Amino acid sequence: MKPPRALAVPFELGRPFGAPNEAELQRKVLYHCLELLERDSGPVLEDFTELLSVNENEGSEGWACPVNFAPPMDDLNDADLVYQSLLQETNLLRPWYEEAVKNYKRSAFGISGKTTDEIVRFIADLLVEPENQQPPIVGESLGTGFKRMADDLRYFYTEAAIARPDRKSTDIDVANWLWGETTLGKVLLAIRDYAMECDEPSLKVLSVTAMVPSHQRHRTKHG
Repeated sequence: MKPPRALAVPFELGRPFGAPNEAELQRKVLYHCLELLERDSGPVLEDFTELLSVNENEGSEGWACPVNFAPPMDDLNDADLVYQSLLQETNLLRPWYEEAVKNYKRSAFGISGKTTDEIVRFIADLLVEPENQQPPIVGESLGTGFKRMADDLRYFYTEAAIARPDRKSTDIDVANWLWGETTLGKVLLAIRDYAMECDEPSLKVLSVTAMVPSHQRHRTKHG
């Protein structure tokens, strides 16, 4: 058995090769990993010390969503108003989402099999009248259906948000925007707060770790 070799990288969790669409930096990470195979003795643990191009390019502008939204809703008690607010957000983002799909030739959106309109209608209704909702996907539990639809909507938002090639972003930039500056974020946080205390097992089991990322849970009632 060969001695273990590892390259410690300073990137965010889930991005072992660095930021997306940074081909030069990603190649450097890969080459550095392959070079570790040339070592005769080990174990080997090395740090990747290249500068992070996303944040350290001189003169680069800070990231901002290409769409200016109104502040998130304060009153989330009317399902129709929540639906209209979410629908407005998705409609404003749609041209940028389509631009992202055109540029990157792929999208994570689609795992639920629902349209954005169907998703925001269900999420608005679940927020306001959770006890009256049926599983939105045939053959799946209420919690699984919600998770797939919520993930689809998050993919739609984040892919649209990073569509502009002249704006470099980090996962934290985009997450802070989605969870802190959109009605969708506020709605999903409220649903998580409900799910933490509800009696519906398929929602409750997801609520602790699978509804809101750890670096955004400070925005929730339960942390």
